Amino acid sequence: MFNKLKKIDAGMMIILMAFTAVSTLLVHSATYGNPDYANYDLKTLIFYGMGFFVAIVSALIDYRLFLKAWYVLYGIGIVLLVVVYFTAPEINGARSWFELFGGLLQFQPAEMVKIILIITVAYLMGRRQGDPLRVRSDLFVVAVFSFVPFALVMIQPDLGNAIIYLVIVLGMLWIGNVRYTHVLLGLTIIVGGLLLFIFMFNTYNKQIHDYLYDHSKVHWYERINGFINPETASEKEVYQASKAKIAIGSGGLTGDGYMKGESKNRKFIPYPYSDAIFVVIGEEFGFQGAAVVLMLYFLLIYRMIIIAFQCYDLRGSFIIIGIVSMYVFQVFQNIGMMIGLMPITGITLPFISYGGTSLLLNMLCIGLVFSVKVHQEKYEMAA
Repeated sequence: MFNKLKKIDAGMMIILMAFTAVSTLLVHSATYGNPDYANYDLKTLIFYGMGFFVAIVSALIDYRLFLKAWYVLYGIGIVLLVVVYFTAPEINGARSWFELFGGLLQFQPAEMVKIILIITVAYLMGRRQGDPLRVRSDLFVVAVFSFVPFALVMIQPDLGNAIIYLVIVLGMLWIGNVRYTHVLLGLTIIVGGLLLFIFMFNTYNKQIHDYLYDHSKVHWYERINGFINPETASEKEVYQASKAKIAIGSGGLTGDGYMKGESKNRKFIPYPYSDAIFVVIGEEFGFQGAAVVLMLYFLLIYRMIIIAFQCYDLRGSFIIIGIVSMYVFQVFQNIGMMIGLMPITGITLPFISYGGTSLLLNMLCIGLVFSVKVHQEKYEMAA
């Protein structure tokens, strides 16, 4: 066991420790003076302590055991998504969370299914051992296994996590030796679908609004219309995005200083400790602080890609690329929606936003990356 621990990537551990400090300080600032969120900074430290334990334990487990049990994990994930939809209470318009221990802890199955989907697709693609993926026996099978959790999460509704599922699969397929003709066809379908959606949304704008309003999903319309038509959208539809840009812009180059901002524009923004925590970074630390945070993400992702390149087992590389795709999109989406480049969703900023389930599962992902690195020598000897 000690030999395995020595193989854990030290650089990634240092980066994660830096994220621990950054997240705790930002959550403390974002919740300071609000009794409803008392001790969230302390809870963040506790979750990180649990997260490091989860990462180290999962690093000691051979990742190929997860691959062998992919069908069991997949079945558990699907069952949880079905159960949460029919039994979970509605929170912020979605049935996505289990209330555990009398409401002391919330568990979101959609977060766990990200990891399960990565393992499932890695196994399915790994059967080809690097040969070009075939349409019927490979791409179609991956599409079916991906569509089921995608559809179950969409009906919760949780658009953010559903999109992440698609990004994970596309990222893994990209390095899975897909034929260029299939890539071109897929890009054509995606771009064409987006253009068609925008056209249909603007053409049947009122009808879509009335339908979503009747089904208590009017917040979907507000977010989409505020992004597609910001010039004509109502103040309510662009409220969060506009306030976020004002708060970030007020930080300038160096920011107002930690806990020293006078205006605190973020007080007008919901959940500044969670989805909108990048606003705290921009307002208090400015462009320089945001650049430091982005550099931490770059270094973390760079280390993971290096491990993927050094992996002898393609399935291990697929797992890492799936995790990298997830992180890259989550960072881009979260920051993008705060500066007006992306529509508002409930996607958090990895390793920084407050949230026990999200952090623990992110650390589990890191543990899988560690496991791929730790068990490569064993794989090489077996081969």
